[in-house]
Amino acid sequence: MSMVFSPFLLPNFSPLSTASAKHIDSSSLPSFSFLQLYKTNSNKREFPVAKVASIPYQPINVDYLEEEFSGHGVIFKGIGDSCVAKMELENGSKAIMMLPSGLITSYKASMWHGGTVELLQASVSESEEKNESAAAAAGVAIQGGVSLAFDCVSEDEQVSWSPTNWALHDIRGNPQQEIQVQLISTDSEDKVEIKYIITLKEDVLVSELVISNSKSSSLQLTGSILSHLTVSSPDATYAVGLERSDFFSRLPILSSFGIIPPDFGLKNESQISKLWQQISQKAFMPGWGPKTQNDDGNEADRNQRENEEEMEGEEDDNYKHLRDQMSRIYTSAPTDFTIIDRGRRNSVIVGRDGFDELYMFSPGSSHEDYGKYSYICIGQSAVLKPVIVGPNESWRGGQRLYNPNL
Repeated sequence: MSMVFSPFLLPNFSPLSTASAKHIDSSSLPSFSFLQLYKTNSNKREFPVAKVASIPYQPINVDYLEEEFSGHGVIFKGIGDSCVAKMELENGSKAIMMLPSGLITSYKASMWHGGTVELLQASVSESEEKNESAAAAAGVAIQGGVSLAFDCVSEDEQVSWSPTNWALHDIRGNPQQEIQVQLISTDSEDKVEIKYIITLKEDVLVSELVISNSKSSSLQLTGSILSHLTVSSPDATYAVGLERSDFFSRLPILSSFGIIPPDFGLKNESQISKLWQQISQKAFMPGWGPKTQNDDGNEADRNQRENEEEMEGEEDDNYKHLRDQMSRIYTSAPTDFTIIDRGRRNSVIVGRDGFDELYMFSPGSSHEDYGKYSYICIGQSAVLKPVIVGPNESWRGGQRLYNPNL
């Protein structure tokens, strides 16, 4: 049955605390809070970002979900006013997703030896925010996993919207073959619809976006699907298959659920302070840039671009060691490449569809909090070159995390 569950509305946004973090047990996830999205993209045409009114948060009826969508291999568990959806196939592959954020916090892939291995990195940190959001009520903030960080802007400037809250639209499939969960989000005028389709198969986890534009003007999509792949250490991790791919070195994408070392790529304390002061502004709007009540966003963007050192190059290593700090956007990477973790003797084949760019981030191997930063972030992105969806047209793009070890 295809129907939309009661709308998941916008919660209050609040920056994550810098308090202590630990590796998360994805089977018992609490609620969440948000950082704002931040982007530095001088090649993108800028449009004004519309202000978003505060809307009361609506609790999720877990009993209704269990009754309406039973029999497909998905179990729902309420946590505060949120819930988690647990997908499990008979071969042992599992995935956990949070509602209404759509954050995938866990993907346990079946292995040849009969067990499962966690492929995603997620962490939970204490939150000091005191408000009525679900995250504050639980006192924690979740980061990592697979998340969406996108901004939609129409050419006539009537739509400026970041899909961050999702309604459950449909569940298909069965535990024997594959499970597909469909989420949906629309703009305030119901002119732009985005479906987020998560498919768990025996050897792959697929995340897809389908964007339908019913407006009379074109729609510009900017952003990335961000996946935090857990590794033993970046020092033991390699990217295979990127040789001769063109890239730009850029500051990392700071998203709602991204895990970024606070001092990444910055040369001195002044730059570090300036960046994180911009991130923690209370007057943020959803989207890729902080927009204050006095419209200081343009100045913040200019300051950030002054600090950013863009370096264009070509990858000369087909067995790229990821031990050093790195934040790049590859513009001519193959649609499929492999991440190899020699420490865990594991590998993941990452594939993309529809997107032209590949975002790759390594936190490096010099952090004291090694557990939190034992990951590589991969993103199928449209940052340097936004996706344009014409009037009354649709577009599809996605990512595949393929497990070759079954």
